[in-house]
Amino acid sequence: MTEPAADLPLRDVVAALESLYPLDTAADWDRVGLVTGDPDQPVRRVLVALDPTLEVIAEAAAWGADLLVTHHPLLLRGVHSVATTSAKGASVTALVKAGIALWVGHTNADVAEPGVSTVLADALGLLRQRPLSTEGGHPAGRVGELPESVALSDFAAAVAAALPDTAAGIRVSGDPGATVSTVAVMGGSGDDRFDDVRASGADVYVTADLRHHPVLEAREEARGGRPFLVDAGHWATEWLWTASARDRLVSALEQSGGATRVETRVSAIRTEPWTFVVGANAARDDRAAPEPGGVS
Repeated sequence: MTEPAADLPLRDVVAALESLYPLDTAADWDRVGLVTGDPDQPVRRVLVALDPTLEVIAEAAAWGADLLVTHHPLLLRGVHSVATTSAKGASVTALVKAGIALWVGHTNADVAEPGVSTVLADALGLLRQRPLSTEGGHPAGRVGELPESVALSDFAAAVAAALPDTAAGIRVSGDPGATVSTVAVMGGSGDDRFDDVRASGADVYVTADLRHHPVLEAREEARGGRPFLVDAGHWATEWLWTASARDRLVSALEQSGGATRVETRVSAIRTEPWTFVVGANAARDDRAAPEPGGVS
């Protein structure tokens, strides 16, 4: 009679995750790795998500997950209380009460190969990829070539088709008819990388969380030309990583013989915070300000 396989301890799953996303590659300010959980507790189900929100934690508990793996940290800044009167405290309490361990791969997942930006570049079909820049000796962002040159408007439509839908959609700064072929990408917030993008020679830069002043200055520096800018949303540009992380974890566990003992799933919860927009005009590029008190 064959003996049933022993439970896989959390420490083994964590070791597999940290072989893929080493903690020492994270930025100094980041807070990654094991947040809750006992290294000796058994892991039979792993849920992968972008954000450790209360709704995602509830999903993990309802499914019976023993481990939640997320990209964004739960406790990035100092916390002096985990009382349930705050969302952070309620999250920690929910994890502990349900016996769910939490492991975070943030900037260490950004610079991994493949990492967050690699997955985004692959989704956009970029060829001959190379790093956009380096962080502490590790690659950050990607630059690659489209199979053929296309109009900026068509490229933006392709970006929208490759990423999950969001209420805010895709924001673009540039001439819709201009042709683009070289693309830089940075999953998540990326308006601190404009110098790197210019140095890369990219025609267009796809990232998220683009703020008014950095974008205006970047477009002024470009004199209206390249690089054009595409803001595809933080959640959308990073969400694709969850499936990649899940698949890579399964492969790592297979090498150690543990994959058959662990069930994995990508969260079905959309943690995109925006729910609707009003008054968007996708084609507007007039430079006239509205009349005071008027409607634009």
